[in-house]
Amino acid sequence: MDAGEEMHFLKWLYPGMKFKRWLLLFSAGVICASLGLAIVFNYKYIGVMEEAIFRLFYLTTGKYYYAVTTVAGTAIIVLGLGVMLAATQQIIKSVISVLVPEGSDKLVEIIFEKRKLNRGPAITVIGGGTGLSVLLRGIKSITSNLTAVVTVADDGGSSGRLRVDLGIIPPGDLRNCLVALADTEPLMEKLFQHRFGGTGELAGHNFGNLFIAAMTEIVGDVEQALKESSKVLAVRGQVLPSSTERVLLAAEMTDGTIVQGESKIPLSGKTIKQVYIEPRDVKPLKGAVEAIRDADACILGPGSLYTSVIPNLLVKGIVEAVSDSDAVKIYICNVMTQPGETDGYSAYDHIKAILDHSGPGTIDIAVINVQEIAPDLRELYAEQGAYPVEPDIEAIEKLGIKVVKANLVSETNLVRHDPAKLSRTLMSLVYDLKLNSDRMRLLDYYIMAESIKKLKD
Repeated sequence: MDAGEEMHFLKWLYPGMKFKRWLLLFSAGVICASLGLAIVFNYKYIGVMEEAIFRLFYLTTGKYYYAVTTVAGTAIIVLGLGVMLAATQQIIKSVISVLVPEGSDKLVEIIFEKRKLNRGPAITVIGGGTGLSVLLRGIKSITSNLTAVVTVADDGGSSGRLRVDLGIIPPGDLRNCLVALADTEPLMEKLFQHRFGGTGELAGHNFGNLFIAAMTEIVGDVEQALKESSKVLAVRGQVLPSSTERVLLAAEMTDGTIVQGESKIPLSGKTIKQVYIEPRDVKPLKGAVEAIRDADACILGPGSLYTSVIPNLLVKGIVEAVSDSDAVKIYICNVMTQPGETDGYSAYDHIKAILDHSGPGTIDIAVINVQEIAPDLRELYAEQGAYPVEPDIEAIEKLGIKVVKANLVSETNLVRHDPAKLSRTLMSLVYDLKLNSDRMRLLDYYIMAESIKKLKD
């Protein structure tokens, strides 16, 4: 065995692999079997072996050395352990050669990664749209105890058409979250995000949306359909709708007019006073409520304030679960204002709108971007009516909400949250607050800290 193979084999002994305990149990079994054999064949045979060892030592050296049996016994134990390890290694290789052709080094990395992710904190993210999927792409490298609770108010594009034609909840945001959490081949991700061209009935439809719609008809339940779809994509965590009932999002404007439809609200050209859903008494998904209540951290946003984040909190039972949960409630404020929704909004205005719709107790901490936007990007977005969100920290703190300032913008041609920066900030916050202090052991903290360090690197 060369040095490289030795290192890969030693990885099986890493903390958290749950391999050492079974190796020790195997060793204990061999020892018990050896003692049993000694008893069956009587102690006199052991005595004969001991006498033979003394005789061999005397004939070799011409001296008596009574500790020679201890030395010989130790050597036999070491030899036995070596044989056991070699045999165990060959057993593992035999299994791996069939299950994972890439080799044992690949398998040990897979197992260690899954063990590490399973030890991560329970995180529930509430929202929808592009912002939610950006956040999920970063957090999935820290924990697999992750739940995305997604809005079902979308009524535009492919999702809107399927909603009308098949009478299902819109699958678009659900699909984006599934793909964001997927641990699968890039080709499969491209397949789920593929949008058909042409001019026929399929034109504009997304393959992933059609897949979820078909799965829903096959299994008869959208929650089960998402679970089955998650298996196809090897999703880390779970994706759940806030409700399985169809809802219509409506907005009351400051001039008293009503605009109905999630896709029509930003296009109204008016200022939003409040939003609501119809019917107002829709039932929340039980799994979504449980995920919120059992979470260590409950995260709102990022995403469109009135059409992605707040609609979830309008589902009866969701906002109560957030308020009653022992989880720390974190709101991630958008980096830029959104034309037609949050024109002229500061960070305080975003938070105030959430509290006005949900009541107190839904936000403990606000994560605010303080990174400057590049001048050329500011000009580009200004042409579209979008501007950086002002971080009015003092006004937010007067609401009794703690503010965490961070540089969160991705350095690309788009102004949006950087998945790695955002995840690093959030997970460092969770780590520092010791959210799992009642059940997370020192080893778990160490593993989580190492994961955060990798994000920094």
